Amino acid sequence: MKSTLFALFLLCALTSYLPSATAGDVVDTDGNPVENGGTYFVLPTIILNGGGIEYATFGNETCPVTVAQSRDQFCKGFPITISSPARIRHISEGLSLNIGFTFASPCSPASEWTIVKDQPEGLAVKLTGFKNTVPGVFTLKRVPADEIIGYNILFCPLDNNPCGYVAVHFDQFRNRRLVVSEVQEDGLWVMFQKLSYASGLTLSSA
Repeated sequence: MKSTLFALFLLCALTSYLPSATAGDVVDTDGNPVENGGTYFVLPTIILNGGGIEYATFGNETCPVTVAQSRDQFCKGFPITISSPARIRHISEGLSLNIGFTFASPCSPASEWTIVKDQPEGLAVKLTGFKNTVPGVFTLKRVPADEIIGYNILFCPLDNNPCGYVAVHFDQFRNRRLVVSEVQEDGLWVMFQKLSYASGLTLSSA
């Protein structure tokens, strides 16, 4: 009897430390809940649809401040930190979020994503530092496909305008710039792969 109780106690002790996702939790590619403040590669859920998310220099820019999707499907992009000011362990759908690169661009004052208006491509996703930014927060929403574990990244302005979907805008050189679109079908479907520092890290930009 004592051995049985001890076995049950040991099982409970071990399983209490295993990550478990609850309804509404955002999960990574391993099926574990995405951690508040965790670092991930943001990858497309559909293969042959570009690579991960990175910052790059386009047009007349002298500093890589544009958030874009790599054209190389084998490139994971740059590590991204997803965080909420809420004192919670895991990220859930609909939660107000800050999203930014874990490592800042050498010439940018900050690595957080922001939305900049009056750009040729529309509402553009850029790094912090522009004057004509749109105040708001990011959030995550499960894509409408039961057979796919993927998410849309949404941007919700603070002026009560509807949330928009982070999407890809192809410029004349086929660069994949990230923008905000009102059309749900335009939204980029992404998944989150937890960064493993043991695997090494190489930063490269398009």
